[in-house]
Amino acid sequence: MTTRINPSILAADFANLERDLGRIATADLVHVDIMDNHFVPNLTFGLPMVERLQQVSPIPLDVHLMIDHPDRWAPGYAEAGAFSVTFHAEAAADPVALARRLRDIGARAGIALKPDTEPEPFLELLREFDQVLVMTVEPGFGGQSFMPRTMPKLARIAEAVRRSGLDVWLQVDGGITAETIGIAAEAGADTFVAGSAVFGGDVPAERIEALRLAASAHTHEHR
Repeated sequence: MTTRINPSILAADFANLERDLGRIATADLVHVDIMDNHFVPNLTFGLPMVERLQQVSPIPLDVHLMIDHPDRWAPGYAEAGAFSVTFHAEAAADPVALARRLRDIGARAGIALKPDTEPEPFLELLREFDQVLVMTVEPGFGGQSFMPRTMPKLARIAEAVRRSGLDVWLQVDGGITAETIGIAAEAGADTFVAGSAVFGGDVPAERIEALRLAASAHTHEHR
């Protein structure tokens, strides 16, 4: 199973984003959190920033929309060239229609679940999504502590994906460090968002490799 490390640009130096993108060129994708100060109590980037990042990033963009009305706004991020666009189940009016629209434009379509959102309504719809993101903190701010109570949910999704035979990536976001990444990998995650665990070191590339090794050491062999 492929292990993907997606550093979160929220932990980068905002005055030197192009430089920091170069420092994580060995990662798989760069995670870009879009927050609107409505769906979550924080405000980050918008479409103009993503369009510019798309022009200079050496790796594909993994856009995570923590916003209201993603049915209206998400297609614009796919049109900007984002490799993957993930929206929240709690915010979308019609998740299946939105995922199909994103795929039609050419992006991978992801659906995100907050810690208290049950996955069962979406398990029969897995074919409609390319990625399921299980939030391992309450969305809105970086630097929070990993929530182990989200792991049984992740394991249920992983089992449903395994039974389906579909190529659905399972992403975790929140509190991912060299210590917690193994817990998430054992529960079935294959795609890991890490912020300060990558950018908090002098050499982010070394942090990325350490995370990749830590995850791979705990990955289920059958997946």
